[in-house]
Amino acid sequence: MESADADIFTTPDGRRIGGPILEMRNITLRFGGVVAIKDISFDIREGEIRAIIGPNGAGKSSMLNVISGFYHPQEGEVWYRGMRRARMRPYEVAREGIARTFQNIALFEGMSVLDNIMTGRLNHMKASILAQAVWWGPAAREEAEHREKVEKVIDFLEIQHIRKTPVARLPYGLKKRVELARALAAEPKILLLDEPMAGMNVEEKEDMSRFILDVNDEFGTTTVLIEHDMGVVMDLSDRVVVMDYGKKIGDGPPEEVRNNQAVIDAYLGVSHDDA
Repeated sequence: MESADADIFTTPDGRRIGGPILEMRNITLRFGGVVAIKDISFDIREGEIRAIIGPNGAGKSSMLNVISGFYHPQEGEVWYRGMRRARMRPYEVAREGIARTFQNIALFEGMSVLDNIMTGRLNHMKASILAQAVWWGPAAREEAEHREKVEKVIDFLEIQHIRKTPVARLPYGLKKRVELARALAAEPKILLLDEPMAGMNVEEKEDMSRFILDVNDEFGTTTVLIEHDMGVVMDLSDRVVVMDYGKKIGDGPPEEVRNNQAVIDAYLGVSHDDA
């Protein structure tokens, strides 16, 4: 349902979605003679859950790496919050409010859950390394403030019972939740989730789905999701962009994408009406 502001609309479940916060304009990415992404354009609207789907090798993770600054396209432009984004390194992109999780878990195995999540606050810390080392005065007060924010994330994701546990001792599903916590600790404007439910059992997927929805609902965080579980994608997403061999073959609300014949032929394999 459209609002008085053409850039804002309300979803059927009552959430307000704003105008584009990030725009990918005619993105082409090559690795030597291999074209990973070919002339793709789409936008991500503020407050939405936006899914990117497609077969293995479609270019989904490459697209996420372009958004997060790990890859730089040879052609096209990335527009963020109404401005053309210059070539930026991943840490600079993170400072601009874009955080991510990884397909393969990237945590510090020997550190506790709490300390891993604290690393998500690094871009918000102002004290020098020396001041942090001696833990005195302003540095001590600053760390206390950051710990308070981290504890709120820990409570939100219901991982209080493992906060002091070394990550190496955790089962896979909880490691995934800790990685989400670290990303949330950065207080991102856009959260990039690269296959957050890969390798999870049904119960773990249900928990992660609930947390993704809660993050969007309570914090208004714009979320970009790569996921192979189509049930999860269709249930969580406001809009879905579909890639195949580096090209965009579909883009729209879940129901529209699910019944797009090009998407069915390339990826889904069966129409919703025949399912």
